[in-house]
Amino acid sequence: MAARVLIPLLLTFVCSFTAFAAAEGQVEVWRSASCSCCIKWVRHLEENGFAVKVNDASTSALDGLKAKFGIGEKLASCHTAKIGPYVVEGHVPAADVKRLLAERPDAIGLAVPDMPIGSPGMEQGSKSEPYDVLLIKKDGSTKVFASH
Repeated sequence: MAARVLIPLLLTFVCSFTAFAAAEGQVEVWRSASCSCCIKWVRHLEENGFAVKVNDASTSALDGLKAKFGIGEKLASCHTAKIGPYVVEGHVPAADVKRLLAERPDAIGLAVPDMPIGSPGMEQGSKSEPYDVLLIKKDGSTKVFASH
């Protein structure tokens, strides 16, 4: 009798967890249609196991989306993404996105402001510059999440 109750409950839990985990691996990206570095970043995510849906958007639509998601001008970059409950702004490495999803901080998401040389999608041979990935807190403040 207990097995009749426990097995369906267990199956429901496993199926729900699997669906949640799959959704967490899906990224939706908004970018300018003319931006090639955004597509390079998307490839970086795909190479690291993420399923990505890309939306081309006008500059005004991107600005509106960034404002809606809590991305201020100082944090802005060329593309904006959403994964699970989080926003990912700019050229954030896939490893940092995975860490965000694993740690699940109470935050808006991550940002790499501007377009630093050497960040994913901004590779220029052996050239690179140091940059920080910022955790955007719910109050809009930031702290360094990772340094590269």
